[in-house]
Amino acid sequence: MADQNVATSSPTQTAILAAGCFWGVQFYLDQIPGVIKSEVGYTGGHTTEPTYEQVCGHDTGHAEAVKVEFDPSQISYKTLLKHFFRLHDPTQLNRQGPDVGDNYRSAIFYLNDQQKNQAEAGLQAAQSNYQQPIVTQITAAQPFYLAEDFHQKFTQRTGHGACHVGYQPIPA
Repeated sequence: MADQNVATSSPTQTAILAAGCFWGVQFYLDQIPGVIKSEVGYTGGHTTEPTYEQVCGHDTGHAEAVKVEFDPSQISYKTLLKHFFRLHDPTQLNRQGPDVGDNYRSAIFYLNDQQKNQAEAGLQAAQSNYQQPIVTQITAAQPFYLAEDFHQKFTQRTGHGACHVGYQPIPA
């Protein structure tokens, strides 16, 4: 079922990030202090209730993404974005490592104007770390469809699936 990304008054905040295959991305985001919960799924496309096979078929427009719930008293959205830009190569268009296709694109799906502004500033700040232009999309969040249970916490369960991720922790 789609989560319409409705903002709440809870003390936690939500971020939706795509940085290639969602297995490794989820694993590394889960290691960041202040991240409370993460779920993998599909967003940014034009079909409802997509399956993994459909998304990998490249005709849904969806990206493999991770929805992260975090505690802003422990980690800011700005710092979360610093981690995001360091855990993958944001200069690769529609691919990460061995994974190729629009479902593996680099994208930030913002939930409000503040996140949009911070994402744009974060991209500009991160650009100084790369010789090639960053191609990360910054776009308004759309419905987020949970991936099948098999994909949730895949790397934690199996020890596999972090092939492209080059995570380098940064200070909060």
